[in-house]
Amino acid sequence: MHMNRLALFAWLGIAVAVFGFSAPGRAQTLSGAALVGALRQGGFVLVTRHANSPAQPPAKGAADPANVKLERELDEAGRDAARAMGQAVKGLRIPIGDVVSSPSFRARQTIELTGLGRPKIADELDEGAAGMQAIPEATRLGWLKTKIGETPRSGTNTILVTHAPNIQGALGIDAAAGETIVFRPDGHGGVTQVARIKIGDWATLPK
Repeated sequence: MHMNRLALFAWLGIAVAVFGFSAPGRAQTLSGAALVGALRQGGFVLVTRHANSPAQPPAKGAADPANVKLERELDEAGRDAARAMGQAVKGLRIPIGDVVSSPSFRARQTIELTGLGRPKIADELDEGAAGMQAIPEATRLGWLKTKIGETPRSGTNTILVTHAPNIQGALGIDAAAGETIVFRPDGHGGVTQVARIKIGDWATLPK
């Protein structure tokens, strides 16, 4: 028990050192016009879970023509929500720089439907045990934490599109389909969580 407590304290210490907070799921420091104004200046990392997708892959005749491997894909609600998110972000004049996506079809489909940029593919953002298993979980989660701490290109925001298990494992956040968690890197590897935005709430943010 004593060793387990020491291990827990050591893990918490690492988490605080890396992220600058110990309870990211409860942090919310920007909202409304203040959030939009900040995002327009750039400097944030937006961690986004893919939009709504049924648990089972489609039948061959019903699949998107681009879904040649018959992976899970977005349903109509997910596709509509992704398009609406992209339109809202553009309408709010929020600058997007680097876009990095899981290689899974539903993640790529999400960012492509937003029209916010052609994504770079990172295997580390894949779903791991539930899908691709080539990269160990600790490696994936560590990669995501490190990537969140990287400062975006000047005057832009970075988007990372991934899956619920990675967000939960790395950040302790139970993200809804399409939800975005907004982080501000401090330039020294630490970050602060400043907002959580449900995919349908982008359209409600003030212009």
